[in-house]
Amino acid sequence: MLEAILTAVIPVVLLGILCGAGLVIASKLMAVKEDERYPKIRECLPGANCGACGFAGCDGYAKALCENPDTPVNLCVPGADTVVQQLSKLLGVESAAAEKKTAVVHCSGDCSHTQDKVDYHGLESCKAAKLLYGGKGSCTYGCLGFGDCQKVCPQNAICLVNGVAKINPVLCVGCGLCTRTCPNRLISLIPVRETAVVLCSNKDKGALVRKICTAGCIGCKKCERSCPQGAVKVVDNLAVIDYNKCEDCPDAGICAKGCPTGAIQPVRGAFQ
Repeated sequence: MLEAILTAVIPVVLLGILCGAGLVIASKLMAVKEDERYPKIRECLPGANCGACGFAGCDGYAKALCENPDTPVNLCVPGADTVVQQLSKLLGVESAAAEKKTAVVHCSGDCSHTQDKVDYHGLESCKAAKLLYGGKGSCTYGCLGFGDCQKVCPQNAICLVNGVAKINPVLCVGCGLCTRTCPNRLISLIPVRETAVVLCSNKDKGALVRKICTAGCIGCKKCERSCPQGAVKVVDNLAVIDYNKCEDCPDAGICAKGCPTGAIQPVRGAFQ
């Protein structure tokens, strides 16, 4: 009986040992070596996983920095200069300044400037409200007012004021999550050094804009004519600022001062 048991067990044990040894050898021979710099690079990144760098989160950016020497070290917006300096030191490359950006909502059509067109009863969501006649507000281009952007902000930098989202530039790290969440694409990232911003997204003609929102851009081109740098243009009835040209303005914010409806505001005033 014992001999029969051993005859059955011993081959199985030997086979298991051989298979285990084979797996160990294979794992050594076929192992993909991880760049020793990867853990250190990953530790430098803030872990927001916002995607503002253009990669799939902090892991993706760290991997790109290890594998591609041409990957810029200044793409981490939330990390700003602190992360840039750490990455430059680890990778042995020249430090490049990271320009701090903040999000801004291109709409000022709050309760004092416009009104609702319907009495909305439904999901408290901007995406859901947009499916019903473009939202409850008279302006279908404007802020939908249910705070989808507020819900995704990891820094609690967004609040709703009189039905319109407002962003606190002190708390905002420029991760860009809100820009991708807004169904009307009202939010964008701008450098904090800029002087003026257009707080309207309505592309209708001025006469119609006046009827639905007293703070909307009416396409009068007064801003365009007043800008000494040619940085402001009216495109599709809406003022657009080219921030590559909006530099060294002798009269900072002159376009905002001349706007008859207040659709253009100084950057600081845009967040108040």
